[in-house]
This record gives sequence, structure tokens and C-alpha cells, in this order.
Amino acid sequence: MNQGEIHIAGLDDLDRAAGEFLERIGDTRLVAFYAPMGAGKTTFTTALCRRLGVDEDAVASPTFAIVNEYRTAGGERICHFDFYRIDDPVEALDIGLYDYLDSGDLCLMEWPENIEPLLPEETLRVHIREEADGSRTLYW
Repeated sequence: MNQGEIHIAGLDDLDRAAGEFLERIGDTRLVAFYAPMGAGKTTFTTALCRRLGVDEDAVASPTFAIVNEYRTAGGERICHFDFYRIDDPVEALDIGLYDYLDSGDLCLMEWPENIEPLLPEETLRVHIREEADGSRTLYW
């Protein structure tokens, strides 16, 4: 996938940014979000899911469960991972990580740096940068 960048002016701009992101990533199924705590990983993931027709109330950070599964309006599965509590990448194998990653489902991953050695080469690595004015920039 080519390099890209999307600016998100604020919360009012999330829907547009999520739609643009989904268009630009095309058939990419593995997306890893790198950003410090509070930079908006879960907020952006929620916007992506909303654009895909997932009931917004169903989307929550899977910090304790590690993975949450959602269904799009078309019935496709989205797997939302939060690896924040993973201390050793091997722990991710216990949840069947490769079964998820090999499923062909859209996999959205927060805190992927905690399982970096396990991520397939084709994983799209997206960074979220908080700008001085409070806006965000996604870049990959």
C-alpha cells in the first residue's frame, strides 16, 4: 500500500476521515494503529466501525478481553484488538491470533508494538500524531 496521510481537524471531522481512510486502504485487512495513550486509537476505530455499519454502542476498547468482534451492516466480521495488557507477544497466541489474522476479516489493532514480532509483513502500520492544535494526523 502506498504511503498516505489524512488530517483530522477534530471530532466533527472523524466521519469524513474514516470514510477517506477506508477508501484509501481498499482491501487491506490488517491495520495496526501506533499512537501514545489518549491519541485517539479507539475513537478512530469506533469511527471506522460506524462507517461500516456497526452499531456504535457495540464498539468498546477490548483492553481486558484483548479482542472484540463486531458485525458490519453487511454481516462481515471486524476484529478489534487492544494489545495494551500483553507483556509477552506469546500471550497473543493464546487467543488464537493467527486464526484471526488469517481469517480475511478486517483486523484493527491497538498497541501493536506489544506483539510486533508476530505481525505479518502485509500489516498496514498507521501512526496517529497529535498536533499542537489538538487535531490528529494519520500517516502510513
